[in-house]
Amino acid sequence: MIKNLINRLLQGVVVLFVLFTLTFFLVKKMPGGPFQTEKAIPAHIKARIEAYYGLDQPVVVQYYRQLSNYLKGDPGLSLRLEGCPVTEIIGQAFPVSLQLGIVAMAIALFIGIPAGCVAAAKKNGLLDSGSMAFAMIGICLPAFVIGPILAEVFGRVLHWFPAMGWGSTSPQTWVLPAITLGLVTAAYLSRLTRAGMIETLSQDFVRTAKAKGVPGWKILIRHCLRGGLIPAVAYIGPAFAGIISGSVVIETIFQIPGLGRHFIKAIETRDAPVITGAVLLYGSLVIAANLLTDLAGLWLNPRLRSGKN
Repeated sequence: MIKNLINRLLQGVVVLFVLFTLTFFLVKKMPGGPFQTEKAIPAHIKARIEAYYGLDQPVVVQYYRQLSNYLKGDPGLSLRLEGCPVTEIIGQAFPVSLQLGIVAMAIALFIGIPAGCVAAAKKNGLLDSGSMAFAMIGICLPAFVIGPILAEVFGRVLHWFPAMGWGSTSPQTWVLPAITLGLVTAAYLSRLTRAGMIETLSQDFVRTAKAKGVPGWKILIRHCLRGGLIPAVAYIGPAFAGIISGSVVIETIFQIPGLGRHFIKAIETRDAPVITGAVLLYGSLVIAANLLTDLAGLWLNPRLRSGKN
């Protein structure tokens, strides 16, 4: 077990190095430049700015310089926000994206897992067909379609919740963007939970428990839930990382001051330090989520701990 965790950590380091390298050179290939504005900057001033940020040096020198800075924990300064440190930008914006992701994931778990359990318990019944039909609709409808609909209906027409904006201490502003993000994940979770629970319900120990007269709800919760949730748990970690990294569109629709908006603006202005910092942060989040998912899988499945298939 310890060996597998060490291997995963080493793989994560390699993945981050590859992400950094690809991002650095892809940004260099992007058209335009960080100091191109509607009003032309005099050549000598532009040269001094590029020298200040080290952009006048060869690309290889810039690469090794930026790599060494990241190894020291210094992502550098933003090129767009007048030399604002990247760490400060991420420190202010990422907690908003993280809070949105946590609320959205809570909604997904609250809807998806119970729906999957009920569908498995009532296999081929009306509840099963109805919940899986709604799950398929949730999978097919992307967030950029669901978001504007919810904002228009519940925000501008019914006035139940704010149609845009975000307040860290105002739960009413969380509802629409969190539901928009959480619905798709809930749909996948419900289908995975249903599949895992149906497989577990077909095991011999379940038939034995039924023969002994154990109530159905007790069989479902006490005997089947732990094993039936293994496929869903394997999905939860990457899904949570995907919710946070994929909230860019939602943050734009609902005008949320998260990291996604800074990321989009950085791409538009070719702000390489912010782009690289955000990519590495999202990459680290995915790696950490996968590692936690592996640990949860080991806890749920004793055969994995013993090395058996």
